[in-house]
Amino acid sequence: MRLSPIDPSSYSNAHELIIRHVDLDWTVNFEKSTISGSATLYFKTLKDDVEEIFLDASELSIASMAIKGSAGEIPLNWDVGGHVDNIGSKLTVYLPTKTSGEFVVVVEYETDPKASALQWLTAAQTCGKQHPYLFSQCQAIHARSIVPCQDTPAVKFTYNATLRHPVGVTGLMSAVRKRSEAGVSYFEQKTPIPSYLLAIVVGALVERKIGPISSVWAEQEQIDESAEEFSQTADFLAKAEEICGPYVWGRYDLLVMPPSFPFGGMENPCLTFVTPTLLAGDKSLATVVAHEIAHSWTGNLVTNRNFEHFWLNEGFTVFVEGKIVGRLSGNASRDFHALHGLSELTDCIKTQLASTPELTKLVVDLSECSPDDAFS
Repeated sequence: MRLSPIDPSSYSNAHELIIRHVDLDWTVNFEKSTISGSATLYFKTLKDDVEEIFLDASELSIASMAIKGSAGEIPLNWDVGGHVDNIGSKLTVYLPTKTSGEFVVVVEYETDPKASALQWLTAAQTCGKQHPYLFSQCQAIHARSIVPCQDTPAVKFTYNATLRHPVGVTGLMSAVRKRSEAGVSYFEQKTPIPSYLLAIVVGALVERKIGPISSVWAEQEQIDESAEEFSQTADFLAKAEEICGPYVWGRYDLLVMPPSFPFGGMENPCLTFVTPTLLAGDKSLATVVAHEIAHSWTGNLVTNRNFEHFWLNEGFTVFVEGKIVGRLSGNASRDFHALHGLSELTDCIKTQLASTPELTKLVVDLSECSPDDAFS
């Protein structure tokens, strides 16, 4: 079943109205394993006389909704549909009048302790063993578990965030950190992003500068080897700009994740998440950073409309990654990486996707399948 005309995996009526900007005010509670606070959603209609907003939500506890007007806030009625595994629920918001143009909705809510986008680690699961740790993974369709949204890459929004967290730990997001004080950090993302690039991390992190606009963040126990392993980041970034044009995101930082992070890397804007398994000691695996940097243009800046066309994100990113590696290390190195990638693809088709050949197409049908189940 296709959930909407634009995206089979999103309930949102993004063909009628879109979110242009979001203001987040979040409080992280490690005792409850929740994020609570508000999301202020700035909408723009694409047609006249919109009466309802359809949003994606997954096990969110919504306390209130209101539309902001010149005379103050007007409470809104809403309805949460039944929960569908791997998809979440349809959140219907009823507008008080037929609405056209721009308007603002404020949602007060709390996440579920088992929100699919969030992983909560105890202090014992970290390197330092002193503080708990939180990180997110919103790709492909898990942003709906941390904020009510149009959880489709067809919609992009800028955002500001106020992040409240325990004193003594650091909070970071997929945005430029404007300032921080005891227990509060403030962020701004001026370049529109799809919801899957929303990201948060809170933990005992330290920073080491590795380039003009780049730092690496890690736990104290890993910061030295992390800074050395990723010391070529500025070179990767410079070559990427030669190929793709100016880098528009302001910062390019790396965050070395806990071992439970399930991917090699995640191209969250301003703050790429990378697995600690890349810390090989000889920079032999650092080309993953070239791939994530390439996403700053192919994927993050120009994005597939929905995840049926995810090959556009990854295909062009691998292409640009090869260009970066070739310019830094020579064409022989580029060709070696390409052959290795071909070998991995062949193995994946013969093993992991052997029973689902329909998922080996470039454009897959996600009508009956979650994006998470469709890609290797």
